[in-house]
Formats: sequence, structure tokens, C-alpha cells
Amino acid sequence: MLRTIDRLRERLLGLPRQTKRALQVFSDVLLLWAALWVAFVIRLSSFQQINPLGEYLWLFVAAPATAIPLFIRFGLYRAVLRYFGSAALVTIFNAVSLSALLLAVVIYLIRPDELMPRSVVFIYWAVSLLLVGGLRLLMRQYFIGELFPLRIRADEQGLQRVAIYGAGAAGNQLLTALRMGKRMLPVAFIDDDDSIANRVIDGVKVYKSRHIQQMIEDTSAQEVLLAIPSTSRSRRREILNSLEPFPVHVRTIPGFMDLASGRVSVSDLQEVDIADLLGRDAVPPQTSLFERCIRGQVVIVTGAGGSIGSELCRQIVSTGPTTLLLFEHSEYNLYSIHSELEQRVRRDSLPVRLVPILGSIRNPERLFDVMRTWSVNTVYHAAAYKHVPMVEHNIAEGVLNNVLGTTFTAQAAVKAGVEHFVLISTDKAVRPTNVMGSTKRLAEMVLQALSAEQAPVLLDDEGVHQVNKTRFTMVRFGNVLGSSGSVIPLFHEQIRKGGPVTVTHPNITRYFMTIPEAAQLVIQAGAMGQGGDVFVLDMGQPVKIAELAEKMIHLSGLSIRSEKNLQGDIAIEFSGLRPGEKLYEELLIGDNVSPTEHPMIMRANEEHLPWEQFKVRLSELLDAVERDDYERVRQLLRETVSGYKPEGEIVDWIHLKRRLEP
Repeated sequence: MLRTIDRLRERLLGLPRQTKRALQVFSDVLLLWAALWVAFVIRLSSFQQINPLGEYLWLFVAAPATAIPLFIRFGLYRAVLRYFGSAALVTIFNAVSLSALLLAVVIYLIRPDELMPRSVVFIYWAVSLLLVGGLRLLMRQYFIGELFPLRIRADEQGLQRVAIYGAGAAGNQLLTALRMGKRMLPVAFIDDDDSIANRVIDGVKVYKSRHIQQMIEDTSAQEVLLAIPSTSRSRRREILNSLEPFPVHVRTIPGFMDLASGRVSVSDLQEVDIADLLGRDAVPPQTSLFERCIRGQVVIVTGAGGSIGSELCRQIVSTGPTTLLLFEHSEYNLYSIHSELEQRVRRDSLPVRLVPILGSIRNPERLFDVMRTWSVNTVYHAAAYKHVPMVEHNIAEGVLNNVLGTTFTAQAAVKAGVEHFVLISTDKAVRPTNVMGSTKRLAEMVLQALSAEQAPVLLDDEGVHQVNKTRFTMVRFGNVLGSSGSVIPLFHEQIRKGGPVTVTHPNITRYFMTIPEAAQLVIQAGAMGQGGDVFVLDMGQPVKIAELAEKMIHLSGLSIRSEKNLQGDIAIEFSGLRPGEKLYEELLIGDNVSPTEHPMIMRANEEHLPWEQFKVRLSELLDAVERDDYERVRQLLRETVSGYKPEGEIVDWIHLKRRLEP
């Protein structure tokens, strides 16, 4: 029986639009005749006195003749019945009410002397509303498959049973979307609003959050979908913590701004954002700081295709620069970010010129050429090698890219008369145990040394001294969620494949921040620099990676396999610290830190070498790299970078190969 009904529904849905409209018009004519006949029957309490083909034939012709044109004008036949909602009901009310009023006028004009009870028109109006609106509601339920008992369909199709956390507007939209999709069966709402607790919304019972265990027992829900797009991150973290003990997979609908912008719909379910687990509520940017180095200026971002560089470009392009130069050595990354930004510029009609430039920061002539040609005002230097084990195995490239590349970029900025230069640094530059961190600290020291020189510091090819007018700023922060090399995507992939989830050490901790928040703070910190400043972002509390892995497993609806639970779903394995990896990261070398005008940004005052002295040390370092003398490289890094304490043997591939040779 159900299969026959399903086949009929599919045939009706597959009819041409004109045929569907004709069926609706025909149905409405029959309904209006029925409403008029019922009105007479109710008023006269008799069937015998009503003859639609006799003396009242004119009236049965006038009723649809006055109503159908109005129905067409009000758009009743343009509405898609599967998406029939409250707005359509208001339209039906207006159309039927006006048609009943028009019928009364017709009666008065055509048969003013005929004895007809006035209440017939009112009864006709009420019955028409009931029939015309009721049939459409009935057909909507039929077309979305909700007219017959759901439990039979769920058992036959094996639908995933889900609970919706949040019974507000987003929750109800999600309920409708899930029923339309027919892949999930909504069985419960979860909401802490006392006014709706234990009540039923559209056939679904509402449970309070403290009754989740009871809800699972009553409904056998396997998944919880968060429909709270406008809730703060701190509140979402509380909700996720309350859901973690239960054996349900937790997913979420997109954030409020994504929904409002139209980029996604309420039915686009996502895995839980790790930012929600951290519970950090982002501080809105201060407009004056955010625009100071961007609006009306020419801006260049080095490493524009990387995780931080691309987000900086997204933030910058909507802040009103005249020109944004995308400087990137990876052709594919440059193509990707340029295509994305081009679409956004066209969509939002942004008055900015995008210039994609292929180039390397280790090519000083190319850097200077670009900055001079385009009269660059602001440089955001995000180009760097940041993956700790990778740089540890490729020391020469780490030094050349992170140190020499930054030196070339800074000197090109000075020669081209750039006003603002912002270096994207890292917490791994503080008392580093690895080459990546030490090279990033050296990059900071390059800018500090250049910034401290008020006299001419550079000598160009023509022998003319170049005065330093560039204001150098460094911004230091920890890990960003979703960046290249981040553990979060790796954990998601490992959980999806059934495990194990690999963590390097049980006690390893890291600071985390979202990429958009980090980019916003970088831009604002760069605007506050006076020259040579090292700014540190407030990263909140450090997070234990092992605990983060456990939460991700639990919120996937799975259990942890361990010695205490041999039947668990996913095991966590500890692989040991990788070359150069630290257990704990820090943000400050010393304790000399002061607040700024932004609550999330601090200013650090840290020691550095004068340019002339640093230049000699830098020359020795580059000479050692040229000779592949990595023992000397390590020694020079120890002497130059405060707190650098490398752990373990040198693991550079060339060094290892030569050491193993007879």
C-alpha cells in the first residue's frame, strides 16, 4: 500500500508545471462549489432547497469566477506545495477573504431583490478557508512523505534517528529540512526553555538538557544536531561538555553569519567545530585599528596562499585597500586564493584591484621590483616554513626561507619606502627546541635590529645610502585551527577511518586560536606598532592534545578503546615526540610585558642584537649553511637565539647521509 502511495506521489511530482497548475485550478473550483453548497446546507438545514443546477446556477458560476482570478493574482498557483508555509497561509486568507467579499458584491449587483440569507456569504468564506487551505496543507504532508505514520517508513528505510538541540527558529527549519531529505528521522528536541519543556512541536517532543539520558532511552536517538547558530562559543562548549558522556554523534548546523550571508543553508550539517570545544568568544575588531594600515592603501601579503596568508587576504580585501598584491611561490596556492577572492570581489562589488604575483621571498630583486612598482604601503609577511619536523630534517631550507627570506623582504621594504611591515611569528620562537622556532626568532631579531637603526642602514647597488622609514612590527601567537599541519584534520580523518588516533605524548599541550580570529588580531596589532614591537596575542588556556582527541572521539558518538574498555571503538596511541617538538609552548621569553589598547593583544619588550653585530652573526650562519656544516649552524643558533636548547641529534637528511658514509 505504502509503495503504491509513494509511486503515485512520484508521478504527481514529475508532472509538467502547467499540468500541476491545471489540477490545482480544477481542485479549487470543486472546493469552492463544495464550500458554497455546504454554506447553504448549514444555513437552511435542508438539502432539498439547494439545487446548484436550478435557480442558484448563476451563484455557483459566480463563486469560482470571482475567486480563481484572485487566486491567480495572489500567486496561489506559483507556490510549491512541498515548501508550503505560514506565508502561503496568509496569502490564502487574503485571497479567500477578498473573493468572498467580491462574491457578496456580485450578489448585490446581479440579484439585489433576491431573498438570500446574508450569513451564507460568511459561512462560505469560513468553509472556503478550511477547504482551500486544508487541502494544501494535506498535500504538503503527502508530498514530503509525512501523511502516513513515520515509524513504518523509518523501519523500512533504516533512517538515522536524530535529536535536535535547540527548538527555536533554526531547530524548526532543520526539522523541516530533515523531513524533506528523508535520510534522518527527527525524534526529539532538546531545549532548556521551561515554556516548551515536555511539550510537542510538530509531532516531536521537547526534552530538557538534563533529561538527555531519558530522551535516548525513549527515542533510541543515535545523533544530536546542534541548531543553535547564534549561541556564544562559551555556551556551545558547555553544551558539548554536557553531551560528551552520552553515546551519540554530535554535529551542528553552520554559524549565524554563514546562514545570514547565504553561503550555506540550515540543512548543511557539519562536524562540531573544534573552536566550540575551546569555548573562546572572539572579540570584535576595533574598526580604527583594523583599517589603519589597509583602507585606501596598497597592501602586499607574502605567502598569500598559505593558511594564515589566505585568511589575511580575505580580511584585507573587505577592508577597503586600493590594491591587494598576492605574493606566493606556489602556483596552485596562488591560483586558489586569487580565484576565491575574485569571486568575492565580483559578488560584493568591492573597489579593490587584485594582483596575483608568483615569486619567492629569497629573490630580493623580485621583491624590491614588486614593492617599488606598485608603491606598496603595507607588507604582511606570512611566508615561512612552519612544520617543525619537516624543517628539522631540512635545516638549510628552514634557515634560508625563514631568516634570509625575511631579511630580503624587510630590506626590499626599506628600499621601496614601505610604511608598515608586519611579521607573522610563532610561539615556537620562545626558548625554542627546534630549528623552525629558532629561525622564526632570528626573523624577529632581523626586524628588531633594522628597526633600532635610526641612521641609514642599507647600501643600494648605486652606492647611495637608503634611510629606513619602515615601521617594523612582529606578532607572535600559537597554533591556529585548520592550518596546514594542524592535528585537528588529522584526528578527524583517523576517527573516520576507525582509528587509532595518534598523539605524540600524553602531556603535550598547545595554544589554539581560529584562523579568522588570529588574522584579525594580527592586522590590529600591526596597526599599533611604533617600530620594533613584538606583540603577543592572548591565546587563552593551553589545551592538552590527548584530552582534545578524547572529546573528538566521544562527540563522534564513539567510545575509547583502552585497557579498561577493550570493547571500545577508537584507540589512542602515543607515538613519541617528533624531532624538535616541545611538550609545552610559551609566548614570552621574559616577563616584561605590557597591555595595549586591545584587550587580546600584549606588547613584549625583548632583547636583541644591534644591526651591525647581528649582520656578522647572520653572515656566519649563512656561510655554515652553504658548507652544510650543521654542527656549526646549531652552535650559532645557540649563541644567537636566547633559550635555544635543541633536543636530540641533528636529523637533517644531508647531515645524516654524510655521517653514515664511510
